[in-house]
Amino acid sequence: MKRNFIIRNIIIVIIVIAIITGITLYLVGKNARKYEVEKVNSYNYFVLEKDELLGVIDRSGNTVIEAKYDNVVIPNPEKALYICYEGETPKTLNDKQEVLFTNYQNVNPIRLQNITSDLMYEKSVLTYEQDGKYGLIDFNGKQITKPIYEEITGLPYKEGELLVKQDGKYGVINIRGKKLIDIEYDKISVDGYYTSENNYKYAGYIISNTTNEGYRYGYINYDGKLLLEPEYNELSRVIDILDNENAYILCAKNGQYGIMKNDEDLITNEYQSIEYDENNKLFTLEKSKKFGIANLDGNVIIPTEYSQIDITGIYLYAKNDQGVTVYNASGTQANIDTNVAILNTSNEKYRIRIDNKDGTKYGVINENGEQVIDEKYNYIEYLFDDYFIVSDTNSKLGVINDNDEIEIDINYDGLQKITETNVIQASITSENITKLFSKDLREICSLENANVENKNSYIKISNATDTLYFDKDGKALKNTDVFTNNTLFANKVNDKWGFVDKSGNTVVDAKYDKVTEFNEYGFAGVKLDNKWGVVNSKGEEILEPTYILNEEQEPFFIGTYYRVRYGFGEYYYTNLNNEPETENTEVTNEDIDENVTNAGVNE
Repeated sequence: MKRNFIIRNIIIVIIVIAIITGITLYLVGKNARKYEVEKVNSYNYFVLEKDELLGVIDRSGNTVIEAKYDNVVIPNPEKALYICYEGETPKTLNDKQEVLFTNYQNVNPIRLQNITSDLMYEKSVLTYEQDGKYGLIDFNGKQITKPIYEEITGLPYKEGELLVKQDGKYGVINIRGKKLIDIEYDKISVDGYYTSENNYKYAGYIISNTTNEGYRYGYINYDGKLLLEPEYNELSRVIDILDNENAYILCAKNGQYGIMKNDEDLITNEYQSIEYDENNKLFTLEKSKKFGIANLDGNVIIPTEYSQIDITGIYLYAKNDQGVTVYNASGTQANIDTNVAILNTSNEKYRIRIDNKDGTKYGVINENGEQVIDEKYNYIEYLFDDYFIVSDTNSKLGVINDNDEIEIDINYDGLQKITETNVIQASITSENITKLFSKDLREICSLENANVENKNSYIKISNATDTLYFDKDGKALKNTDVFTNNTLFANKVNDKWGFVDKSGNTVVDAKYDKVTEFNEYGFAGVKLDNKWGVVNSKGEEILEPTYILNEEQEPFFIGTYYRVRYGFGEYYYTNLNNEPETENTEVTNEDIDENVTNAGVNE
């Protein structure tokens, strides 16, 4: 009895230890996936270019590092840390021109992959080299990992996560050096899943290993759990299915395709192809050159017996030797003319009806199927409220209401709603005129050769002589409403421009042909005789009009330097006096949140 009691106690202790170990490993794994990506709140330093050599200036336009290097990278423009290259050899400097990290070799920034932004590097970590291997340090020079990796690169789409190579195999660590994916694969990529709320946070990983028969692919979810062993010939996630917790994975074995939902069979591997229709949330299946339909639950709602299936709007048009049968999205037969297609709109009150019987014509029906607008237009698109964009037989565009009454004349070559606003932009190509219409479809401006910019909190439309501002519904704004932190404001008097204070008192006489508003660094551009100069926040002209610049967009200045885009979102500042080949795209502090990718805490 005593022996049995001891054995039972030993077994209980082993079980308890196993449970504790499992919980510990789980918590360690979860904790490894928590890391903070540094967020940039202000830009303090910028790359300077002079005579094809690079240096650094600060936000006041003062030279911090003389332009004498072949390349300069500022990984985090908020911090005084610059990687300066003489040829291929890097050295790290601060704003006192002191050389940092002298106890490390070949300190380099880590380039973000598949990111188009002026924030193109990891903002808190760097790589270093020792004896041909690489490790991580932070911006204070603290070692994060020992030099144990053959490669360290940014993982595409995933800021804060790094692809590492060791002993010829790849894995993933985070910027704290914690392992996220074991280093045991020949390739690792990100599945590309994206939502506007979370960016690529819930994207998973496609892993692969090489076999005698070629690559075999598997899948790891965003939380680091291995769902599918690398045993498939092909594998990709259906990224149009917006489900953070469930990955729908298209995978093939021996040329036969199926769908996995996480690690469970949803549609078995027996099809030659599978395509997903996002609007109706259906899969089109091909088997032996015949087509059918399955739903998101994996149920085949239309058998694979049709020679062709077209999904147009809310109906499925299945063709075989007997003709065309129309089905709805649930797989039941629909009582509708095969020449008619119905498209949903973002307003449940309306559907677009397309009649292809005697040429393609568009109309509108309501939720009960009753005709609202006859099929007489070449094109109809729902706009907002009770309005529709229509195209006539002359391919001109305009806007009508649900009573088929014209709200905006049908005589424009281009017409669209500006994204995330209720403002309509219309254009007449032959006259190079751009017009804006407000939410109630009133014309609010008309400019020739205009450039329209959709900012975070306002819309700006400008040309060589005028600049106007509107809110997202088309209400006119003054520049004092838009640039609330400024003390001086652009002011036009008798076709000339100067600057006034908030009370309207003249600070700079109206003597220029065009000016810009002051940017967040306290500089504004002034144009005279087709040349640009600079004034500071006191209204002092610190550079007389000198530069001949690209006129596609207004120039942006820091001190006496203007900005030039030279890469995929990268910029430098220069005083080179000729017209640049690339555009001077304005980026301000209000745009920083748009440029920062995956900022915040990833869990």
